[in-house]
Amino acid sequence: MIGLGTIINTAAVVAGGFLGMALKNGLKKQLQDSLMQACGVATIFIGGAGALSKMLVWQDGKLETQGTMLLIFSLVLGSMLGERINIEQKMDVLGEKIKKAVGATNDNLFVEGFVNVSLIICVGAMAIVGSIQDGISGDYSMLTAKAILDMIIVIIFASTYGLGAVFSAVPIFLYQGSITLAAAFLGSFVSDMIISDLSFVGSVLIFCVGVNIAFGKRFKVGNMLPALLVPVLYHVMFH
Repeated sequence: MIGLGTIINTAAVVAGGFLGMALKNGLKKQLQDSLMQACGVATIFIGGAGALSKMLVWQDGKLETQGTMLLIFSLVLGSMLGERINIEQKMDVLGEKIKKAVGATNDNLFVEGFVNVSLIICVGAMAIVGSIQDGISGDYSMLTAKAILDMIIVIIFASTYGLGAVFSAVPIFLYQGSITLAAAFLGSFVSDMIISDLSFVGSVLIFCVGVNIAFGKRFKVGNMLPALLVPVLYHVMFH
């Protein structure tokens, strides 16, 4: 069944969120802060490792880099478009609307949790590649594996952020579901190179999310999301 992977992933996020909230009351503020920093550092290394695995290649007996110009253009053009649309603000507004709808107006961490956790679990390589596989062949094994990882991640973040982390299930359902549907209709046009470049740029965005979590907001990652469109447009135009 096409789309089953996204359904499993969404359910895992919701379950992880509520488990994390159940743990929240038993964690001291100092421990919550330490967990937040630990999650930020882990996210930095996950994103950095994913990006470097695409950039660094061993060729002719020496270590070389690739994809530098694609990364620069993706981030610059994507950020320009994102600032124009102001995606970050729209994500904050959506978070505020959900916050009011569920009666969590006194929860100061709701929007921050919603935005940060949504970005972490949405822009990774597994979200893109797994959704495409699900759409093309109905193979949801990668999204099932991702569901387990996301559940653990959301448990940790929900223990600090609270209810906002639970509602990250909404964008992941819409995001991965959209990619799966698009792949189902356009699967024959999706090459391995496009998937690889999307994973590359997505890993850099995850690195930026990690910095925000560990050190406070430094990057407007929401406004950088259109960077994921640039590799697709590049391959459509030149390949």
